[in-house]
Amino acid sequence: MAVGVFAGIPVRDYASALEWYKRFLGAEPSFYPNDVEAVWQLAEDRYMYIIQDPVRAGGAVSMIWVDDPVAEVGRISGRGLEPIDVEKHGPVWKYVFHDDDGNETGIGGEVATTG
Repeated sequence: MAVGVFAGIPVRDYASALEWYKRFLGAEPSFYPNDVEAVWQLAEDRYMYIIQDPVRAGGAVSMIWVDDPVAEVGRISGRGLEPIDVEKHGPVWKYVFHDDDGNETGIGGEVATTG
């Protein structure tokens, strides 16, 4: 079975959220389906998008799994965004970010630890 994902994040203010997610993801959207949606392709058959939907805004929870979460969070920090928390579950760490609506997107993966 082939698996893909197309995950949506509802936001109140599309223009403001678009700028935040460009900084967070470090890229322009892959495409714009209409005037209130922007889509980023994260990997083959794996997409995330924002959509203006004030009624549902603020309730999304997601995580992007990466090979090196420490390095990725460093790149995001270099673009001016900082995680609000880091959850450590053994070798798996999740750096928690919140957009202006309170939607949570984590950057997570296995972290090599010593000791």
